[in-house]
Amino acid sequence: MNIARLLKEQNIAEYLIYMWQVEDMIRANGCDLDRVEEKIISRFPEEDRATLKEWYGNLITMMYEENVRESGHLQINRNVLQNLIELNNQLLASPQFPFYTAAYFKALPFIVELRSKNGKKEEPELETCFEALYGVMLLRLQKKEITVETAKAIEAISSFLSMLANYYEKDKQGELKFD
Repeated sequence: MNIARLLKEQNIAEYLIYMWQVEDMIRANGCDLDRVEEKIISRFPEEDRATLKEWYGNLITMMYEENVRESGHLQINRNVLQNLIELNNQLLASPQFPFYTAAYFKALPFIVELRSKNGKKEEPELETCFEALYGVMLLRLQKKEITVETAKAIEAISSFLSMLANYYEKDKQGELKFD
């Protein structure tokens, strides 16, 4: 929970990927709090366990209530993605952010290709970006090889999302002006 809070404050893109990982860890443990406690929470210091148990318990409850036990994302995570989509649209519509626009257009061919490959052409572009980063993270955790083409795509997408996360932080602090 502390990790999630820190990431949400410091890097919204990393937060979203972390939360997707938490959803998958909960699913891997059958959305069962006792198993989550045994396999995940027990690895943390004793003083953090009660808070973590409550946090994971709340997430599990939401996963049941929102019917995302097997797939999909919690509404709290979809809201973060939607906020990022709205900010992305504002940044792209403004002539004041040429470097952001350039990063977007550098990533766009990869986004289009990924959407074509995954058959989700109606999916928001940013969701495709996050799925790509999440997928590569999973490949790395499994120590699987990442092709040169994939690495090139991830580099462009990561750079683009990093800029978006920085602008999100500036916007949150009231420092972003679209005038």
